[in-house]
Amino acid sequence: MTRRGSEPPSAPASSGRRTFLKQSALSSGALATAGMGQAATPTARSTVRTYRRLGRTDLEISDISFGSSRLRRGQEDVVRHALELGVNYFDTAESYGQGVSETVLGNALKGQRDKVILASKQHCGARTTKATLMRELEASLRRLQTDRIEVYFNHAVNDVSRLQNDAWYEFVADARRQGKIQYTGLSGHAGRLVPVIDYAVDNDLVDVVLVGYNFGQDPKFYEGLTRSFDFVATQPDLPRVLAKAQAADIGVIAMKTLMGARLNDLRSYEAEGNTFAQAAFRWTLSNADVDALIVSMTATEQIDEYLGASGAKALAKGDLELLESYARRNGMTYCKHACDQCESSCPYGVQIADVLRTRMYATDYGDARFAQAEYSAITQDASPCLGCNGAPCAGACPHGIDIAALCAPTHRMLA
Repeated sequence: MTRRGSEPPSAPASSGRRTFLKQSALSSGALATAGMGQAATPTARSTVRTYRRLGRTDLEISDISFGSSRLRRGQEDVVRHALELGVNYFDTAESYGQGVSETVLGNALKGQRDKVILASKQHCGARTTKATLMRELEASLRRLQTDRIEVYFNHAVNDVSRLQNDAWYEFVADARRQGKIQYTGLSGHAGRLVPVIDYAVDNDLVDVVLVGYNFGQDPKFYEGLTRSFDFVATQPDLPRVLAKAQAADIGVIAMKTLMGARLNDLRSYEAEGNTFAQAAFRWTLSNADVDALIVSMTATEQIDEYLGASGAKALAKGDLELLESYARRNGMTYCKHACDQCESSCPYGVQIADVLRTRMYATDYGDARFAQAEYSAITQDASPCLGCNGAPCAGACPHGIDIAALCAPTHRMLA
């Protein structure tokens, strides 16, 4: 199978794990209140430069595409701006804003339906019924003001048992036969993602996978940054399963590509046309096992900046330095999605990776409402952490995150 691009180059070695951890902890504390911001220098209006084939589908999608998890009422102009600049793939879900995201997309794309590719999602649990799945799909179609969705995902799958519910496959067969969906997939960004993708690929269950993946989750990045890190060997196994999906001609779309999106952290180091976001996107797009990426687009200026990285096949000059600087500042508070090495440490079954993901939405994205909605959906939240001394999870993160110091405050903030 033909591969696009090249493997992401490694970063130069640094002085070692202890120095890295110390610098990371200090930098993270000093920048804890930094949020999303505007580029330090004006970014020229950019357009989509490349459309990529999405695995075995017949879809050609913009390499940088529209994520709408944080789309709010009245933001139709943001959607139209992206469409005008060549974005043709719009990702949503029935749960985003309790249907608001789909409604806004439907309003904005009315009359433009043949120009776009829509993707939506719903959660199918181990016991969800076929009737429920069809009812939710039809509600999404009404909100999107369309009769079809090109790619329909089983949303946020973090357990293989959710792929063993026959109701999902019966639903998919009926929805396809009725022309309501064209292709199916799974999305995931929390623990146990690797075995989920392995199972889906081995059993040929999906056409597309949407996964949380960024430079901070690839062992090669850290191996280059410092070869003395003790935790390199326990980095997520995502590169292997992404390559496996590509070999099976399954489409791969990356999300969470900004590793927390603390954009203000590096604004003073950026130059026009070389922002941290663009560097992170170029890193992702240079990976031959990734077809495209989606990113939350909430402002027209943000879209202009993001699309500056469209068409990338390799990193640009200065990109590695930006990525390294970001990793040093945020490496000690960012949970590496799909690692889940800490899961068994908690006697109360707290879903640590999911808790820390919602913390990211609140503190890094600056979106408390979205964070609260996501936190409320966690089966076992961090409430047990309020009365725990932190001993069970102490040292459980192979990447050095102080779990106890983050989980209880997250519960207080979002519950």
